[in-house]
Amino acid sequence: MITDEEGEFLVKLARSSIESYLKDKVILEVPENTPNTLKEEMGAFVTLNSKGQLRGCIGYPEPIKPLVNAVIEVAISAAIQDPRFPPVSPEELDDISVEVSVLTKPELIEVDKPTEYPEKVSLGQDGLIVESCFGRGLLLPQVAVEWQWDEEEFLSNTCMKAGLNLDCWLEPDINIYKFQSQIFEE
Repeated sequence: MITDEEGEFLVKLARSSIESYLKDKVILEVPENTPNTLKEEMGAFVTLNSKGQLRGCIGYPEPIKPLVNAVIEVAISAAIQDPRFPPVSPEELDDISVEVSVLTKPELIEVDKPTEYPEKVSLGQDGLIVESCFGRGLLLPQVAVEWQWDEEEFLSNTCMKAGLNLDCWLEPDINIYKFQSQIFEE
């Protein structure tokens, strides 16, 4: 997908975007030196951690805009709009570490019966999206590894993230997608 140098560029851009917005209320323009690869439409998430704890995480799972634009937007959103946390203050910036995940396009997992889903999920490689008419939830690939979940626990927790029953993945009217991501961090 993208190179380590491009990933480093995105992480620095995410941090600069947050700093610029928190300190001066300015949304950065796309830098002139942006590599062409980063102008392609891709999904992206920015995760903020403070002292080893999640402090914010927001993103676009679908490739709806150029990656560089998506990173600028979701970096600011992760800092000030994650409903689970109060907005990050400028004083916190030194304690915050920034992580950028670049996502492949989500693919619908095709199964004959829902009990086949666990064998279609590769822990540590696949992220999941669970979708129904009542909600949608997403968990990045690294979450299952961090929490040491098996495939069924990963599916159940993605259902919970969507605000659905833990075992909703066994229902026939649920759509489950998988995607992969490259992770870059400070």
